[in-house]
Amino acid sequence: MELLEYVTGLLEGTLGSPWLWVIVFLVSGLDALLPFMPSETTVITVAVLIGTDFAQLALLALIAALGAWLGDCLGYTVGAAAGPRALARLQRGPDGVRRYEWAKIQVRRNAVLLILAARYLPGGRVASGLANGSLGYPPRKFVPLDALGAGIWAVYSVLIGLVGGAAFADEPEKGLLLSFALGLLLVAAIEIGRRVRVRILTRRRAAAGTSDNGVRVEP
Repeated sequence: MELLEYVTGLLEGTLGSPWLWVIVFLVSGLDALLPFMPSETTVITVAVLIGTDFAQLALLALIAALGAWLGDCLGYTVGAAAGPRALARLQRGPDGVRRYEWAKIQVRRNAVLLILAARYLPGGRVASGLANGSLGYPPRKFVPLDALGAGIWAVYSVLIGLVGGAAFADEPEKGLLLSFALGLLLVAAIEIGRRVRVRILTRRRAAAGTSDNGVRVEP
């Protein structure tokens, strides 16, 4: 609780200062390469502190989305640049070739879900950018999809902070706790949905007699 109060006080001290937006932009962007950066926590905290100033909340969502999008594009670029070396190691030997083909198929098959939803899971943005970049997912598809995902994420984070700030206008720490609880519930729901989806797809492939890499399994 003391740490929460410290972070709240630190960000509260930057309200009304351009440095607040610089912090939001940088943290939202760097989270795509450094998974320990608290991008969602920062956006939610600032939203709680702003309260019901909708113009400021809209600006917060815009800056957070822009930072997240540019950070993801940077992660994609890093993945694309490192791709040849990483893929060369991955494809060593028959097993390596099979792993590479499996990974490529998974990215191609689940790219939209990976780009839009992975950002809500710990380290998901790092994995999404690097995987899509290194495995050659087309940038013409990645860039607009990621812009959509970053926008949805920013609005979601701001709305969660708004709920907490509105519920506890005079007690921002309690508002933060409520907002974080709502965020955790959403992340849990996404993870449960992902696992259910994987099980359903696995059963369908088993029924169709195909393996995860799309190769038909002969009885």
